[in-house]
Amino acid sequence: MKVIYNISGMTCMHCVKAVEIELKEAGIKNFRVEIGKVEAEISDSTDEQKIIDAIKEAGYEVI
Repeated sequence: MKVIYNISGMTCMHCVKAVEIELKEAGIKNFRVEIGKVEAEISDSTDEQKIIDAIKEAGYEVI
């Protein structure tokens, strides 16, 4: 299942990189990060929570 998250506070490519690093560390494999948005393929609700937690760990908020 494909999910899309809108993220507040991302303004540049450094922001994108920070989120990418956290998603990789969380074990998320299939994702794309743009300024203000994350698209990811997930298999269950556990992956969904990992994505949200990774975004928060990078210092941003899912809106």
